[in-house]
Amino acid sequence: MSQTTATQNLTDVLNKQISNWSVLYIKLHNYHWFVSGENFYELHEKYEEFYTAAAEYIDDLAERLLAINGKPVATMRDFLQHATITEATGNETPKQMVETIYNDFQTIIEELKQGIGVAENHKDEPTADMLIDIRGNIEKHAWMLKAFLNK
Repeated sequence: MSQTTATQNLTDVLNKQISNWSVLYIKLHNYHWFVSGENFYELHEKYEEFYTAAAEYIDDLAERLLAINGKPVATMRDFLQHATITEATGNETPKQMVETIYNDFQTIIEELKQGIGVAENHKDEPTADMLIDIRGNIEKHAWMLKAFLNK
């Protein structure tokens, strides 16, 4: 496989992650601002923790993409075109917010597994390591959200 093909495959993987995390970043802000009810304080803080991590992931993923001569997507239109995560509706209940984030994390985990395989196939250990680290963090958060939902 040529270097150009490898870069394109990794570009696709990383741009999907950049897009998903960018959409999720905005969704988490929406939930942070509009959550209410008995779990307000707990969820308000957790969403801030999640969107702070999302911002770091976006930057790390984009910088890695630039380091391997790829071009990160960088507009809202591009994010929405490449993302498999959808925007918030603005009408979610606190429980629906948690369920949505849990489901989004499950989607990202599956896509990270695929992306790790692509990076490993192209012998790109730094990208694989980055994706593995993100996956480990998100799996822990997904487990906690699942426990919160009593699933």
